[in-house]
Amino acid sequence: MAESSREETTAPTLLRVLVTRRHWQVYETFRHHYERAAQALAEREGDRRVRGLTVSKRQFERWYGGELKTRPYPDQCRVLEALFDHPVDELLGPAQPEHTASPRTVPTLSVHRSAAARTVEPAPRAGPLAATLDTGTWGDPGTGERERQVEMAARRAFRFGSAAEGSTVVPETLAQLHDEVRRLADAYPRLPLPTLLGDLVEVQDTTFRILEHGRVRPSQAKELYLLAGMTSGMLAKASHDVGDPRSAMMQARTAYVCADNADHPAMRAWVRGMQSLINYWAGRPQEAARYAALGTAVGEDVRGTTSIWLACLEARAYALLGDAPNARAAAARAEDTRDALRPDDLDSYGGILTFPRARQLYYVAEAVVHLRDDPRGAQAQADAAVAAYRDAPPEEWAFGDEAGAQTNLALSRVAAGELEGAVEAVRPVLELPFDQRNFGVLVSVRRVHDALSDARFLGTRAAADVREEIEEFTAGPTTAQLH
Repeated sequence: MAESSREETTAPTLLRVLVTRRHWQVYETFRHHYERAAQALAEREGDRRVRGLTVSKRQFERWYGGELKTRPYPDQCRVLEALFDHPVDELLGPAQPEHTASPRTVPTLSVHRSAAARTVEPAPRAGPLAATLDTGTWGDPGTGERERQVEMAARRAFRFGSAAEGSTVVPETLAQLHDEVRRLADAYPRLPLPTLLGDLVEVQDTTFRILEHGRVRPSQAKELYLLAGMTSGMLAKASHDVGDPRSAMMQARTAYVCADNADHPAMRAWVRGMQSLINYWAGRPQEAARYAALGTAVGEDVRGTTSIWLACLEARAYALLGDAPNARAAAARAEDTRDALRPDDLDSYGGILTFPRARQLYYVAEAVVHLRDDPRGAQAQADAAVAAYRDAPPEEWAFGDEAGAQTNLALSRVAAGELEGAVEAVRPVLELPFDQRNFGVLVSVRRVHDALSDARFLGTRAAADVREEIEEFTAGPTTAQLH
């Protein structure tokens, strides 16, 4: 489309004209504005799929250079149109004289705090230097800073209150710790780690300090050990997410000691599940299966979703080992357990401490993909998992698990020889912002890279392009390097 036009004329594309006019030729600058536009569009339309969209350097260079033979993916088109207030076909086509003559009105992104959504409104500009979203209005200019100061003051008050109680623990401190752990557990699957890590460390430190130095009644000690186990378990996941399985297992062992002191069977089982997860992604499926079985043994009376998670962890680990009978038996056990589910106190915390249906579908799909003996079934399972996350309520959505579901769909399509479909499936993952590229996401994407290195695709330009994008994606900064 745009390329044929460029062959007939020397006119630059409209996108290039607008990018140059706004002084966004530097990749990092363009990416900043693109991500802001994606966030605003997600808020305005209530579509969380576009919330974390970003653009790779290679993709930006293609757009800016007009080196496109086909239109970008639909969600990319939506963001570009919101960012520049032009249809994407115009943006990628040759600029008309009226576009190059003088600056036009450009959109500014503004947040209406009183409304439920963000809107994109056109605003007049005085000249080329003013044509930048940085001068747009994002609500009251002081709102973000005030919110940050209020939050910091609240956390300082909490630290003072817990210290001021001296050696005696009062109900207010326990209630606040419960609220904090609940908030962090709920947010963990949905927010990037850098936004949560400081709070997790602080809550863990507070519970440890009270247990070590406070005068704690036996009933309070059980509560505190449970809360310490939860925060240590989340910090085990955090260590795993930044690619440090050794630290992750250290945190998990501490979490298990705390769960044991709390005499909490469901928490003991949950920690074994976390140890299984860490070993699975570290490339130790035998250990992953062993820890999942240990969790099932210590939680034999547990009827909450942790028991479903453990069965799914076993299914995934056995599938990676190529043990189809045990993998399928574990997946069937997970389904039977779901039918007999009785949510427990861990489920009431939500987030990372519960195991919703969408996540179960994702794990089972991954197991079937690993087995490689049922391509049609694998694609059906992967499609179901992707659909489940697309339709999941906010409290059950998880960016990492949705990325895993997408990569499993890509792998199932590669196995079926559907290259175009595989590229389409992995595309949303490659557009994740840097702070959502955790260790599990990187491993999942590398699996797609390896699958596309199959002899069937070695001479295919489309496969080579995606492999190159994946190499760039996995070579960039990860969650571990951001803060």
